[in-house]
Amino acid sequence: MALFLPPYMKQLFLSATNLLLGVFLFMAAGHAGAQTDTLKVMSYNVLDYGGNPSCQGATGTYHNYLETIVAYTNPDIIGLVKMGSIRLGPNDFHGTAPIGFGDSVLQFALNAAYPDRYAYCTYTNTSQADNMSVLFYNKHKLGFAGITCNYANITDFNTYKLYYKDPALATMHDTTFLYVVLNHTQSGSSNEQLRGAQIAGEMQLIQQHFSALPNMINMGDYNTRYTNESCYQTLSNPTDTSFRFFDPPFSLDNTYTYPANWDNNATPYTANLTTSTRQSASQPNACGTSGGAKSWYDHIFLSPWIAHSANYISYIPNSYRTIGNDGHRLGRSVNDNSQTINTSAPADVIEAIFQMSNKYPVMADLLVQSNATGSSPADPELPTYVTNLRQNNGIYVVNPVENNISIHFPDAYVNSGISIVCRDMTGRVLSSMQQIARAGTATYPVQLHPGLYLIQIMDSNGQYIYNNKILKK
Repeated sequence: MALFLPPYMKQLFLSATNLLLGVFLFMAAGHAGAQTDTLKVMSYNVLDYGGNPSCQGATGTYHNYLETIVAYTNPDIIGLVKMGSIRLGPNDFHGTAPIGFGDSVLQFALNAAYPDRYAYCTYTNTSQADNMSVLFYNKHKLGFAGITCNYANITDFNTYKLYYKDPALATMHDTTFLYVVLNHTQSGSSNEQLRGAQIAGEMQLIQQHFSALPNMINMGDYNTRYTNESCYQTLSNPTDTSFRFFDPPFSLDNTYTYPANWDNNATPYTANLTTSTRQSASQPNACGTSGGAKSWYDHIFLSPWIAHSANYISYIPNSYRTIGNDGHRLGRSVNDNSQTINTSAPADVIEAIFQMSNKYPVMADLLVQSNATGSSPADPELPTYVTNLRQNNGIYVVNPVENNISIHFPDAYVNSGISIVCRDMTGRVLSSMQQIARAGTATYPVQLHPGLYLIQIMDSNGQYIYNNKILKK
């Protein structure tokens, strides 16, 4: 018996059939090919979280807010920008958050949401700022390999190197690296030129360390008002296209087209506005900006390798999102239900976003394919000896390390006071010693088990002059 359908029903039938066929083929490919995984990436301006004196309130309360947000969003990579700068030692008088605050964030916020999941990368404050960016990651999926670039300006713009803990690593002996750059540029409509200079400086340093962009995420709070700002153009439209980043809602999902000016006309971009979660200048406190959602400062940019799935990591289409923004927040608080009830997240999450910061968190998802062949494109990172000399002020650490650590200081540091800090790859401090930099290659005591570690050296002013990983035999 023939099946007769009107034209519109035929179209629906064919669409449904094609969809089911696509799902079947995707699942079949997944079973036939390599194993896949998802990395959920979050960037979040947390408005001086941990700083002292606190503008907002008791730190323990904000741990609870962040726990609520993380429990809901379930991220694997978390870039917290504009945290209170964490004191790096007893002689660091620039920090506004206590020594070990990163461990408090782990214990009372992130790992409180998902027990024993998260670790953090080594954080720095070479710029001696009152706020900093800290990168947290799911230690079951990712490992921390070190800081590739440290560009110090109003804050430290660090490029972190992570590696994927591939299930095939033990047999294929090849892993996939992922680099994450965290940013917090100068705010204010009058500081457009300064923002441009900051991102230009960051990218100049990245170009000294790479011949092209690898798997790299560039994310944070850029404070940009429109896409033609030089800050934004340096990332999205550089002269050298091998260093171009993609802003997913524009160049990957094609939700919007260039040019865009969300400060002048925010209406087309309501679902992605990140500033502010608060309409009032006095509720819940007088910190940060007010006016409700009115501009789009926070972004997650992706390198060509990720955009085009060149090396086992790719962007999942249409996964970029602004958490808690239902598209009806223009000029209104995230928890204002007077006109439209915000059902984009549970009520406790919406309230936590309102309380935690004046900025919305933004997220994007990446698909990771297991390296089942043991081969991959060579990362375009320049040789280590070149980057070490540029990054570490001529200081040379003998590597691998045996029973003592041997360090050669250039003449500029000889006979001056130094601090040597040794951390494990989660960023936890294992030892810290005050020493005098001696001429020649001098040895200093260190007790380590075999493995990979981070060594940081500070000068007498508390500034980092060396930051690199070592191997203990």
